Amino acid sequence: MLDPKYIREHQDEVRANVKARKVEVAVDEFLRLDGERSVWLKEIEDLRAERNAIAKQMGVVGSKTEKNKLMEQGRAVKDEIAGKEAKYKESEGAWRDLLYRFPNMSHPDVPSGESDQDNKEVKKEGKVKKLKNPLDHVALAAKHDLMDFERAAKTTGAKFYFLKGKLAVLEQALIRFGIDFAMREGFEFLTTPDLAKEEVLVGKGFLPRGPEKQVYYVEGQDLALVGTAEITMLGYHMNETLEAEVLPKKYVAFSHCFRTEAGAYGRESYGLYRVHQFPKVEMFAFALPEQSEAIHQEFLRLEKAFWKKLEIPFRVVDCCAGDLGGSDYRRYDLEAWMWGKNGYGEVTSTSNCLDYQSRGLNIRYKGKTGEKGFVHTLNGTVVATPRAMLAILENHQQADGTIKIPAALVPYCGFDQIG
Repeated sequence: MLDPKYIREHQDEVRANVKARKVEVAVDEFLRLDGERSVWLKEIEDLRAERNAIAKQMGVVGSKTEKNKLMEQGRAVKDEIAGKEAKYKESEGAWRDLLYRFPNMSHPDVPSGESDQDNKEVKKEGKVKKLKNPLDHVALAAKHDLMDFERAAKTTGAKFYFLKGKLAVLEQALIRFGIDFAMREGFEFLTTPDLAKEEVLVGKGFLPRGPEKQVYYVEGQDLALVGTAEITMLGYHMNETLEAEVLPKKYVAFSHCFRTEAGAYGRESYGLYRVHQFPKVEMFAFALPEQSEAIHQEFLRLEKAFWKKLEIPFRVVDCCAGDLGGSDYRRYDLEAWMWGKNGYGEVTSTSNCLDYQSRGLNIRYKGKTGEKGFVHTLNGTVVATPRAMLAILENHQQADGTIKIPAALVPYCGFDQIG
C-alpha cells in the first residue's frame, strides 16, 4: 500500500497517477476520512491523558467526597473514550479499505497508455523462422498426441489439461532447467505452499474478493489458492525485520498457480495460452531501496538470457501506465513469437514494487548504524510452463512435422525431438 503521509503531502501527483493507471479511487473521500481519523485519534489521546490525570489525583485526595467525585468523572471519561473509539474504528475501517485501493506510484519513464496495446517495445531478440504452413500448438499436440483438453474438461472443467508422453516430460525439463538456471546465478531455491491467507494476498496489492476476483477460495477458511509464488514469497518474511547487511535476499521459488481467468478472451485464450492451473518458477528479491533499480535490470537480463537458451524469438516491452498491476512501480514483459497468434504473446514479466508490498505486510530492514525502513520487493518469472511449451512447439516445428527440442533442454529431456 502507499504511505498515507505521501498521499496527504502529494495529492496532485497521486491524483494524476490514479488517473493514468485507470483506477477508480475515491481520493476526496479518503482524504476526508484521513482527517476525520486524525481528529478522533487526537480526541481519544486527550481523553486518555485526562483519565490518567484523574487516576493520579485519586491517589492524593483525602476526603471520601472528593474521591467519589473523581470516580464519577473517571467513569464519564471512560464512557466517552469507548464511544469515540467505536467511531474511530468505524472511520479507520473505511479509511483502510480505500487506502488499499490506491495503486503504486509509477516510474517517471513508464509510457502513457490504456492497455497492453500501448506498451512500448524496447528490443527484439532472435529471428522468426519462415514456415510455409505453420501449425499452432493445439494442432501440433493433436498430431503427436501430446495433450487432452476434452478429458480434462470432463474431469475438472474447461481450461484444464492433461499432458501426455514427451510433452509431459518437456514440462518437467523446463521446471528443472529454470531452477538450475537461477541457482547458478546465486538464487536460493524454495518450494512454496500453494495456498495463502487473504491478508497476504491483499498485501501483495489486489483486493481478491473484489469485482475482478482472480483467485479460488477454500470455502470456510481464510485461504486461497495462489496465482503466483510472488504471494507466498511475500508471506515468507511478513512481519520481519531483515538486517541491511544481508540484503538483497534473492530467491527462486517453485509453485503451482491457480487463476480463475474470469472473462472472455477469444483467441487470447487458445490452447495453453490461458489456463486455470500451471507450474511456475519465479525469481523474488527483498532489497534495500538503493538496490532495487539495479536488481530489476538484473531480473530482466536473466529473463532474456533464459529465453535465448530456449532459442525462441521474443521482444521486450516497457508496460504502459494502464497495463501496470496495482503493486507495480515499473514492469517489463517478455513476449515470445507465437504462430497461433501470428504475433507476440506475453511469456514472462518482471516488476519493481518499491516498498508498496512490504509496507502492507510489515517487512522492514535495519542497519548497524541505525538506518531503517521498508524493504523493496521485486519479482520476475523464469518460466511458466504452458506458454513456454506453446512457444517451443510452435517455433521449433520442422518442415517434416517433427518438433526440435532446444539444445539446453535435451539433457533434461533425454530426447532431442518430438515425432
